[in-house]
Amino acid sequence: MTPDLHVVRDFAAADTAVRAGTDSSRLVVLCGQDETSARAAAARGIADHRGPMPERPHQAPWRTLVVIPTYNEKDNLEPIVQAILAYLDTDILIVDDGSPDGTGQIADRLAAANPKITVLHRQGKLGLGTAYLAGFALAHQRGYERVCEMDADFSHAPWDLPRLVHLSHDAELVIGSRYVRGGNTVGWDFKRRMLSRGANLYTRMMIGSGIRDNTAGFRCFHVNALQQLDLAAVAAQGYAFQIEMAYRIVRAGFRVKEVPIHFVDRQVGKSKMSGKIAREALMLVPKLRFKVPRGRKRS
Repeated sequence: MTPDLHVVRDFAAADTAVRAGTDSSRLVVLCGQDETSARAAAARGIADHRGPMPERPHQAPWRTLVVIPTYNEKDNLEPIVQAILAYLDTDILIVDDGSPDGTGQIADRLAAANPKITVLHRQGKLGLGTAYLAGFALAHQRGYERVCEMDADFSHAPWDLPRLVHLSHDAELVIGSRYVRGGNTVGWDFKRRMLSRGANLYTRMMIGSGIRDNTAGFRCFHVNALQQLDLAAVAAQGYAFQIEMAYRIVRAGFRVKEVPIHFVDRQVGKSKMSGKIAREALMLVPKLRFKVPRGRKRS
């Protein structure tokens, strides 16, 4: 049976459709593709449980790097890398923190087979924040124009990645948001939903950034905007890192756009969320107004 598909012309129309209630897992974005061929490719992808695959990877208007931090993601890494490259013509940086389950070796094998993939090995669990900061630094060194954050566990749908990148034309930070119209979470129990919503409400009340999903980890940054922030001063990890980075972007006067996504709880592996990470975010938020000055870094 042919799946129920929603066809749109471009990524601006895709964003409008998702905000109006269309499930992005049934969205076909043409962007120059033949509609008949695009429909057929999407239907095949859905039938294979790979989502609405494009006829060919979407071309990003900017040179783009996707950073994937990993720790014990051996079952997820190869499928997520394949999915990202199927949906978007991009390069990928895998930052592995010495995974004892062999994730690093899988990353090396993928990189040896594909020049679009780079691996950074680190000794031990050094944290999500430092992994992304390392990715930001490499993106600047190698002349990328956009750098994206994305989890390895399919919580962030690979078919939403091209939408984030394309919609960064008028915002220095694009957030894949669970808490704007059209966004939601799938597979969470009531306690986790309340924890996440409470953390975001608390953050909005304390720092007034105007962002609804401050803890989201699915993001696209302008690399040149990141270089105008004082990244050396960022020490937070986990949720706190995401909160601080978004706040630094806002305080520097850059634009932020939230685009709706459906966040799906991981199916394979264990969540990296911990009480320590939650407490760090709780303690950090009240300090941010004093820690992060207005304006951009002076050269």
